[in-house]
Amino acid sequence: MAEPKRGGSGAESEGPEDRKPQSDEARSAFTPPAGVEQPEPAEEDSPTSEFAVPEGLTTGEHPIPPEASAFDTPSTYSARNAPPAFTPAHGMPVVRLTKEAPWQDRMRTLLRMPVGDRPVPEPVQRHDEAGPAVPRVLDLTLRIGELLLAGGEGAEDVEAAMFGVSRAYGLDRCEPNVTFTLLSISYQPSLVEDPVTASRTVRRRGTDYTRLAAVYHLIDDITSPDTDVTLEEAYRTLAEIRRNRHPYPGWALTAASGLLAGAASVLVGGGPVVFLAAAIGAMLGDRLAWLCAGRGLPEFYQFVVAAMPPAAMGVALTLAPTTTMWDVRPSAVITGGLFALLPGRALVAGVQDGLTGYYITASARLLEVMYFFIAIVIGVLVVLYLGVQLDAELHAATSLETVERPVTQILASMLLCFAFAILLQQERNTVLIVTLNGGVAWIVYGAMHDVGEISAVASTAVAAGVVGLFGQLFSRYQYASALPYVTAAIGPLLPGSSTYFGLLGIAQNDLNQGLASLSKAAALSLAIAIGVNLGGEISRLFLKMPGAGRGASRRAAKRTRGF
Repeated sequence: MAEPKRGGSGAESEGPEDRKPQSDEARSAFTPPAGVEQPEPAEEDSPTSEFAVPEGLTTGEHPIPPEASAFDTPSTYSARNAPPAFTPAHGMPVVRLTKEAPWQDRMRTLLRMPVGDRPVPEPVQRHDEAGPAVPRVLDLTLRIGELLLAGGEGAEDVEAAMFGVSRAYGLDRCEPNVTFTLLSISYQPSLVEDPVTASRTVRRRGTDYTRLAAVYHLIDDITSPDTDVTLEEAYRTLAEIRRNRHPYPGWALTAASGLLAGAASVLVGGGPVVFLAAAIGAMLGDRLAWLCAGRGLPEFYQFVVAAMPPAAMGVALTLAPTTTMWDVRPSAVITGGLFALLPGRALVAGVQDGLTGYYITASARLLEVMYFFIAIVIGVLVVLYLGVQLDAELHAATSLETVERPVTQILASMLLCFAFAILLQQERNTVLIVTLNGGVAWIVYGAMHDVGEISAVASTAVAAGVVGLFGQLFSRYQYASALPYVTAAIGPLLPGSSTYFGLLGIAQNDLNQGLASLSKAAALSLAIAIGVNLGGEISRLFLKMPGAGRGASRRAAKRTRGF
């Protein structure tokens, strides 16, 4: 048999055993030996990474696009299958708003919470399947807030009322905003829809606490789950409240103004003649102010005109020859007239807005108080300058003397509060309560200042705190505003005598004495305002606040800590 030829060009292929062994340079220590299954070669254009998703792990419904960004949502994240959020060891705070608590406290608690922490509202009032009529609800809310702000209510209480009305009709994510003359509210249906914003301007202001109480009753009915108030019924009730006449006629208001001035003159040491003179001067000033109002003059000039007749009555009694015979104190007459003009209501509201964090509204209210005070100063100074030119015996040394008549002064203070309540157009069922509250406040002031010989500023602050405490408790018991129970009760504490002494010093070119007295009047005014606010805050310690646990604690309006 012939051997096959080697190296020929035949068709036979060489077997594995005929191949030449590779050199050491061509072999690697990590190369699997012959006879072992060879791994598939890796693709050089698709390198792997330690950040690659392992096999068996789902990458979600949406794969990563080729042009992915570091700010895109990770592909391994799913909103439906999100990992559980961190829960503190003490648990998440839950707010439980009790229905027994007044709506003011419930809404104020929600307002002071972050928007994300507020519970989802349960609509109190019914609406159709299409949802609440957003424009009408916002308009109703603004109209209710306008009446409250025009009546002298604080900015925080106005926002709480607007917030309560909007939530009662099923509008969540509402943010009301209140300034001195502008009301606005913004509603955002969802996070992806455009917000709806409405606003309303307050152009006219009036003092009618009966109307204020009626608005509070309407809000209480709207926010109560036991009462059904449709939008049409709410609009109808609001229109009736606007059309209602004042509970007291004009002659009763004029008589109450005279009664207030006469009681104030007796409070600072006057007698029957002083009472009559102060009452006549205050009633003349009130009628002149009404005449100016009918002619369209601003309130600044109304205060200027109203301050002149009481001062003129005091100067006239000084020039009368029978002054010594009747033991008339002209300074008491002028002081009594000032009590009827000092803007205590606006001062308390301004300081309250400042203490609760509404600085724009507080600045506007205090600026209004300053203008009114300047108007009173101008009106009285014109008359006092005229009296000095006529050699009227107006001396601070012989003006007012401390007379210990506790029973008479207590009765005079209560009579002053009664007349003040009439001027504020309060409901008849609140007049007696506020009269008693004012009498208690004067007793506290007299016990501290006259008996305990404590400074007038500290005594006034404590007495005003008592007024705020009882006024807030009375209002919560009646589910009403606190203004009718507070404003008239601070009447006996107003700094009428200090204001008169300051104006008299300026009229007699004694600027040091005049500025010192006016500074004391300003300090007493701030003591009244701060005391009333502090008493109202203390009263909340005795009230059942809505909620339970840490999440229901009453948050402050601001937590800036000075920076």
